[in-house]
Amino acid sequence: MYCGGKEPVFIVAVAFASGIATAKYVWRSPCCWLIACSIACFGTLLFWRRHSQIAFPFLLLATTALGAFYLQAYDAAQMTPPDLHAFAPGEGEVIVTGHVIREGLVRDSPYGGKQESVDIESEELKTADRSSNAKVGIRLTLYSRESEEAAAEASGSESPLRVYTYGERLRLAAKLRMPRNYGNPGALDLVGYLSSQGIRLTGSARASQVEVLPGFEGTTVGLWRARARRSILAHIQALWPGEQGALMQAMLIGGRAFFGRDVKTDFQRTGTYHILVVSGINVGILAFAVFWALRKLPFGETAATVLTILLSWGYAFVADLGSPIIRATIALNIYLVTRLLFRDRAGLNALGIAALGILLVNPRTLFEASFQLTFLSVIAVAGIAVPVLRRTVYPLQSGLRNLDSAAFDYSLPTRAAQFRSDLRLVRGQLAELVGKRAATFSVVRIAAFSLGAAELMIGSAIIQFALTLPMAWYFHRVTTLSLPANALVIPLAGVLMPAAVLAVALSYLSAWLAWIPALISVYSLDLLTGTVRVIGHFRLSDVRVPTPSLPICFMAAAALCLALVLARRRPALMWTGLAVLCAAAFALVLFPRRPDIKPGVLEITAIDVGQGDSLLIVTPQGKLLLLDSGGLGATSRSDFDVGEEVVSPYLWSRDIRRLDAVAISHAHADHIGGMRSIIANFRPQELWYGVESPTRDFAALKSTAAAFGVVLKPHHAGDEFEFGGVHFRVLNPQPDWHASDPAQDDESLVLHIENGGTSALLVGDSHRRIEKLLMEENPQADLLKIPHHGSLTSSTPEFLTTVHPRYAVVSSGFYNPFRHPRPEVMARYAASHITTYRTDLAGAVSFYLDGKTVTARPVPR
Repeated sequence: MYCGGKEPVFIVAVAFASGIATAKYVWRSPCCWLIACSIACFGTLLFWRRHSQIAFPFLLLATTALGAFYLQAYDAAQMTPPDLHAFAPGEGEVIVTGHVIREGLVRDSPYGGKQESVDIESEELKTADRSSNAKVGIRLTLYSRESEEAAAEASGSESPLRVYTYGERLRLAAKLRMPRNYGNPGALDLVGYLSSQGIRLTGSARASQVEVLPGFEGTTVGLWRARARRSILAHIQALWPGEQGALMQAMLIGGRAFFGRDVKTDFQRTGTYHILVVSGINVGILAFAVFWALRKLPFGETAATVLTILLSWGYAFVADLGSPIIRATIALNIYLVTRLLFRDRAGLNALGIAALGILLVNPRTLFEASFQLTFLSVIAVAGIAVPVLRRTVYPLQSGLRNLDSAAFDYSLPTRAAQFRSDLRLVRGQLAELVGKRAATFSVVRIAAFSLGAAELMIGSAIIQFALTLPMAWYFHRVTTLSLPANALVIPLAGVLMPAAVLAVALSYLSAWLAWIPALISVYSLDLLTGTVRVIGHFRLSDVRVPTPSLPICFMAAAALCLALVLARRRPALMWTGLAVLCAAAFALVLFPRRPDIKPGVLEITAIDVGQGDSLLIVTPQGKLLLLDSGGLGATSRSDFDVGEEVVSPYLWSRDIRRLDAVAISHAHADHIGGMRSIIANFRPQELWYGVESPTRDFAALKSTAAAFGVVLKPHHAGDEFEFGGVHFRVLNPQPDWHASDPAQDDESLVLHIENGGTSALLVGDSHRRIEKLLMEENPQADLLKIPHHGSLTSSTPEFLTTVHPRYAVVSSGFYNPFRHPRPEVMARYAASHITTYRTDLAGAVSFYLDGKTVTARPVPR
């Protein structure tokens, strides 16, 4: 009877996932899906006994319809969350009473003082005119100012900021905000990401305003877990202080470890970031080490499997208990059980069972990048790499056993027997120099090492090719050197992680007992990070790509399916499937779409970067200039990179791979903060700026520009030049301007851009006194970038009368603390009959100047 070959569960899981995906993009009534499922089930029962080859496709159709119905039923069953807008005005304070559900770590703030990120569940939210007892997840940044820390140190008292532990009840005055996605195509789904972690609000509060209340809220299991994590963290920090401890924490138990952003970037560039966080491969490495050790003891296969499963859940319990770790642990457990029961048929069937279980708990997990990457990796290994290795490397590895036994040759494939014969010849020649015993040891060990390296390289290459599409789609990244990087890093991680876990365990008995494994893990960590750093510094290691087109995506998916089907066919077909998979991966990089630009017109797009500025300028000849890159303000206490996470995805969504030039108006963080990532991702030829700012941020930007060979071009008032078919006039800063630290708004680079009879005036954060200077320079323009985000410091009535724009655009953050743009300023634009767009409300907005007219269009998201 035909039941889907050797992997029926895997095929059924694929059908169920296909139904979920279909329901998301092709909506039908739940009744329609149930009817379709019933009809397909009837067909399955009708043909099952006599025509199983027809029945199984009917079963798959029924499973697909069931998956579509299940997604809609799951969505309908979700409770409608409470309306929290009244408690998240972005300004003013809300009295929050709640309890800690996720502990944080105190660290130095990049802007002075200390800070800590902690998650709480609210018990009461209270403002001056209303209150709510809704239970809501809130991610808070608690901070102490530098002056408060200095005063505490001078008086010998403790810091006002401490670690708040699980279950502690707190009352504090916080500024709360609803998470909001940036209004650009390709933007990070921040709301969905936080929602998946149970977070509905974010906010900040001063540590001095936190009151600890009596009582405990939480579960006993949660309390045990929190105490275990705190204890393990303390031992990690005692064994490996500083950044080494942060890296060990990230690799061993996850959480909010803090290390340099450059370290994180190097791991991302080399395709080894999965090592730096607790992921499926970390769980797999530790489980393999435990399983291998237990099998060496007289426990037997069954006992080793059960103990490995129990220990893996213990590890998941104390680790950063997120969805990826739980999924990896479930998949590992199912694999171990099916391996015990079904042996060679374990791989894909185990994966199918794990996928079905996870999707039944939450079908929307299918659309998470981590789920797709995890399961695609396992599919690539179990469905493609293992069959390939069984025909190439595994027979040769089996031939290394009993090398002196000629009779053993007859039990092996011809190629493996010939390999043994060649090894014996080499050994014979070597034995004349070093003796037979040493020759046998050397030949076998060298051959085993070479075959092991080949196994790792083949497996890594297949995983790399299989993950090219999701890596390009979600992260716009093709890690060209991930193959050698992983081939070097994974063996090091295989030594590092078991040694580190052993060191932590022994440290509970004695620091002296933990010394040797801790030393081994330190050397392994140094080798691992050094390898990543060296490979990551090659520019070829990280190719950034735009969002692939749908035809290319379908082609890559079809190539993966073809390779999966042909992997178990005869060798010629197997190699054909691998060649097609490889070709599809290269096509994603070598055949990008043309940039989405309108030829013959001047385009100026205000990108939604929150409280900051970023303008994309596309000239009639197709030249691309980015003026400012957004960034978090100097008062922000986050390391979120607007250039990497907001501006770059928008440019990639338009299939832009390179910029001709970038420019900064002035050296404030909300204008310059993301430019280093923009330079690294889009490799512009020139960097334009006004004044030579003495600030630290500007010095870092110049260093990045020099590293990527970007030519620095300062511009001052009076400069005029052609760029891409349009005329640029520089109206500010003045040639004799003296830069200051901190940078000043009036240092802004002001550009007047003309395309035929249409023009735009881009003024940065200029204040009134610069506006007076500009009024003397014939600044009339059809489009005005509103100065200083709509602050009261700018946009005087006289200035608006002189410029006389038809359109204006202001870039400001939703519910920003400065109340930009100010209502009084917006009233001036309305009184002057200027059509005004706001990025905080409309998202990204494009303006097209064709030389005669100007048209405005909000960018579809």
